[in-house]
Amino acid sequence: MKAHVVSQSGARLPRSDFQAMRRRLTDKLATCMSWLAMLIVVSVLGSILWTLLKNGLPGLTLTLFTHSMGAPGAGGGLANAIVGSLLQTGLSILLGAPAGLLTGIFLAEYGAESKLARSVRFVSDMLLSAPSILIGLFIYMLLVEPFGHFSGFAGAAALAVMAMPIIVRTTEDMLRLVPVSMREAGIALGAPRWRVILFICVRAARGGIMTGVLLAIARVTGETAPLLFTSLGNSEWSLDMRRPMASLPVAIYQYAGSAYQDWMQQAWTGALVVTLGVLIINIVVRVGIRGGRT
Repeated sequence: MKAHVVSQSGARLPRSDFQAMRRRLTDKLATCMSWLAMLIVVSVLGSILWTLLKNGLPGLTLTLFTHSMGAPGAGGGLANAIVGSLLQTGLSILLGAPAGLLTGIFLAEYGAESKLARSVRFVSDMLLSAPSILIGLFIYMLLVEPFGHFSGFAGAAALAVMAMPIIVRTTEDMLRLVPVSMREAGIALGAPRWRVILFICVRAARGGIMTGVLLAIARVTGETAPLLFTSLGNSEWSLDMRRPMASLPVAIYQYAGSAYQDWMQQAWTGALVVTLGVLIINIVVRVGIRGGRT
């Protein structure tokens, strides 16, 4: 005898039809909630971007990119801060990305669930959740206080420590998603394990790995606290990584809290430059990855 369920209208429905109707309603509810969450996130991001454009575009002039930081009313720019940020961020990725990639490959391909792998994974997760100011203090005690002066190298080291755990986690997760059959096929063809990992696994997961590198760049580009304890800042031109070096986040921090209108304008424009820089890097790398797949 087929079981029936009485609906709200009083009609008797077979239990299978009732379950199908409930699943459809649940699916529609989940879809609506997903769209609502997406709209909230997009509206918040759009609001932030609109605020940056509205307040930052008036100060986006050629002087901003050709003149170094100056006194209030002197018509200075942020050229030295932009160059300092590029140098420190670039060096931090050059230091952190290889170490993070190799560590992620070890955890995914060699370490498995060994004690060493669990210890490395635990330390990486701790660094991932550590406040940036603590990392800055650690590098200060390691590279600033013993030498008696701030430096761009110390700033890059602090940013590299922050970038590494992001790259480690994404590299490990992306490599674990590569099917085992691809590894077995490479080994069956006689390729050594390192070639299988490098030319098959890493190549198959390169999109996700590059996303992790981009996330690391996006995080370290806007960090201020670690640089206050390491590279400190410099209002003059300086390409010497052994000396205090200007950076865009520190300049924004200094200018945003000032009482001078031109400095506040430059703070808004600097924040816009950082945002647009990260956006351009994401677009260029993603287009390059898609082009390489064709």
